[in-house]
Amino acid sequence: MTAPVKSSPLGLTVLALLHYRPLHPYGLQQLIKQWGKEQVVNVGQRAGLYRTIERLHAGGLIAVRQTERDQQYPERTVYEVTAEGRAVARQWLEQMLAVPKSEFPVFPAALSNVPMLTPAEALEVLEKRAEHLAAQRTDLEARQAVDAGSGLPRVTLIENEYVHAMVVAEERWVRAVISDLRNGDLTWSPELLAAFAEHYEAPSAD
Repeated sequence: MTAPVKSSPLGLTVLALLHYRPLHPYGLQQLIKQWGKEQVVNVGQRAGLYRTIERLHAGGLIAVRQTERDQQYPERTVYEVTAEGRAVARQWLEQMLAVPKSEFPVFPAALSNVPMLTPAEALEVLEKRAEHLAAQRTDLEARQAVDAGSGLPRVTLIENEYVHAMVVAEERWVRAVISDLRNGDLTWSPELLAAFAEHYEAPSAD
């Protein structure tokens, strides 16, 4: 009996795409990009996709359909989803949609350590982040404009709506913090932090 395969966004996406037709890894990578799924799953490094495929295959969720041989390309293994893979993909999907997961993204972790910087330094780096978020929002809105004219059903692009909403919300929040830093509503000093540390010092182990 094989061990259960741990769910992952990329694993779910591979299973979902193989619902439509058998594909080789390169075809999967290209389809993910063509459908704009690289906004929500990381396929920048093909090695990660291959590792995911290996896990799904070892777990019995996908199977080898055939091996393609072409003089122009290296030998390619074509995979198809198994009946178990279809069932597991549905379980993963329902779980991911219904239950918020405690994830640990980089930005909140960095915010929790922002007192390492001075308020002026924090203002400078957050201004840079706001610029990146604005550029990302502009790119997403341009993509949405193209998608709107493509005739594709809204449901096939709904993850892009979510990503856009999250970027807009984060940019709004970051700019509000920038405003508080500029006008002094948010500030700190080594003396203030030292007093805080002394007050909340961990009790002795004795």
